[in-house]
Amino acid sequence: MKHRFFARTSCGALAACTAALLMLVAPLASADRPDAEARDGWVATWTASPDRNNNITTPQNFPAATTIRQIEHVSVGGDRVRVRLTNEFGTAPVTVGPVHIALSAGGAKIAPNTDRTLTFGGKTTVTLYAGAPILSDPIDMRLAPLSDVAITFFLPDATPAYTVHQLAVQNAYVSSGDNTAAPDQPSPHKYTNRFFLSAILTDTDRPTPAVVTFGDSITDGYASTVDANRRWPDNLSARLNSAGPRRGYAVLNEGISGNRVVSDGAGVSALARYDRDVLSQSDVKWVIFLEGINDIGWPNTALDPSGRVVSAEEIIDGYRQIIARTHLRGIKIIGGTLTPFRNALQGTANEGYWTPQKEAIRHAVNHWIRTSGAFDAVVDFDAVLRDPAHANDMQAVYDSGDHLHPNDAGYVAMANAIDLSLLLRGNGDRSGDRGD
Repeated sequence: MKHRFFARTSCGALAACTAALLMLVAPLASADRPDAEARDGWVATWTASPDRNNNITTPQNFPAATTIRQIEHVSVGGDRVRVRLTNEFGTAPVTVGPVHIALSAGGAKIAPNTDRTLTFGGKTTVTLYAGAPILSDPIDMRLAPLSDVAITFFLPDATPAYTVHQLAVQNAYVSSGDNTAAPDQPSPHKYTNRFFLSAILTDTDRPTPAVVTFGDSITDGYASTVDANRRWPDNLSARLNSAGPRRGYAVLNEGISGNRVVSDGAGVSALARYDRDVLSQSDVKWVIFLEGINDIGWPNTALDPSGRVVSAEEIIDGYRQIIARTHLRGIKIIGGTLTPFRNALQGTANEGYWTPQKEAIRHAVNHWIRTSGAFDAVVDFDAVLRDPAHANDMQAVYDSGDHLHPNDAGYVAMANAIDLSLLLRGNGDRSGDRGD
């Protein structure tokens, strides 16, 4: 027999007590707390996974009085905007401000009459605490799907660049002085990295589904054309957000070049960063997961000279954990087969990235992806990119030249291999428990 217990109260009736409680709670969401508004449409429209600075391809420090302007290509559009800054790999606080957002006019230029100043708790200057991100207040700003946005911020103090995204495939413009509102950046230095910036969010005024593309340099867009937005997730976003009934699907790129599934490398491992980069995002319905080639290729190269070659089973065990954690949140996940890499990085310091032994591991992993049924669906990137006459080689027409990374045409082929009807027809609910 079930018993229901209510706290003793002086209210004459439960309904009256409830009404009084609602009156007490209501002011917490009042108009003077815009950040507390209950809105259904906030979704990330652009993301970049934070990483520690490798001090190789990225500047280590910025002098006092530095402006950084970064250009980001959004996926879905909306009517209001927020920005997430981050100091997640920093060891000391970073002062930032002012911070501006505008529509890009190409290069370091911004479109006239689009510049807005962002605030954080009503303030134009904010402290990024060590190890933490911070979210700006909402502002009214219309973003069209697939538009380019300029985020510009000022660093008043000398600042170590501890938290970055190494591979932007997009120029960031760095200049001296406070040029946050300038229509162009004066005498800027250009870096193809991202700094202290991890997301742009937009309010669509409706629940908007999101797809997270998770992986390594092939998802990050290595060897695609700089400033052209030709990564395979960009091409997927263009397919999903072009005019017509498919408009309105956020596509979030959470690739980190050099990332591995079970071990740290470039970025912490997929297993370590997955909750932050995927499961913390709003309204994710699908994940497209492509990672594991660096687990196979890195050992016994300059990247990991004393590393042990991992087994296919170790990589697969990592996949099982990723799948289980995804399904626990009611999200579906597509597994991408590992792409051809024979003779990858041959003639470089990373000679030995490919060997016949490593090739056998890739084949074993791909066989499991295709046949296990553990993923909710599979996109066979290997079949799309491989040479029909030489199954271990990437087709020359898709090869960037290093035999590991596709070129722009290869990234288009990868995006076109994804079945849009699969993404569009479901709401992410699982049709059954697979026991994984």
